[in-house]
Amino acid sequence: MKRVEILNKLSKCGVIAVVRGDSAEQAVKASDAIVAGGMKGIELTFTVPNADEAIRTLAKKYENDPEVVVGAGTVLDATTARLAIMAGAEFIVSPCFDLETAKICNLYQIPYLPGCMTINEMKEALKAGADIVKLFPGSAFGPKIVGAFKAPLPHLNIMPTGGVSLDNMADWFKAGVVAVGVGGNLLAPLKNEDYPAITEVAKQYMAKLQEIREG
Repeated sequence: MKRVEILNKLSKCGVIAVVRGDSAEQAVKASDAIVAGGMKGIELTFTVPNADEAIRTLAKKYENDPEVVVGAGTVLDATTARLAIMAGAEFIVSPCFDLETAKICNLYQIPYLPGCMTINEMKEALKAGADIVKLFPGSAFGPKIVGAFKAPLPHLNIMPTGGVSLDNMADWFKAGVVAVGVGGNLLAPLKNEDYPAITEVAKQYMAKLQEIREG
């Protein structure tokens, strides 16, 4: 049930923030600013120094908020995946598919979202138990590719990351994705450590998501 509950939370979030930063402290502050803007899905990447400590801090801070879901991104191997899970990560995201990472996530009933670009990669990910496939980078394809992938794999759940913006988000959801990952433009104010600006951009994304869902 744990896995299903987490997947439902991810689907409800709709927009997952891909959080990077120069330090764990900066990444935590950015995550707090994003949550303050109403965006409840956080993918904290392992490009952040001491990412596991940042994940542990966030998992503890939001453990009583049923809407916030904290996961780990840029997870390249099973060892890192387990480190993230032990720190409290509720989902694991990779830039590419890795079988051993899939196995460790299955063991702990944690959703695994591997980055895939081809039908064959997606098929292998599904065989290994991946619940959602990260279409990465989304900018290399555009929303129209979703229908092409879902034609032979109609049960495929896709989350594009890379190239998703306020301007094209509606097109992605119209194409049939379950969620989107956003990072670059959401976290652009981080270079000046302007956390209120990050909150404002997060609010814009959530307003757009509500508009999309209300039709």
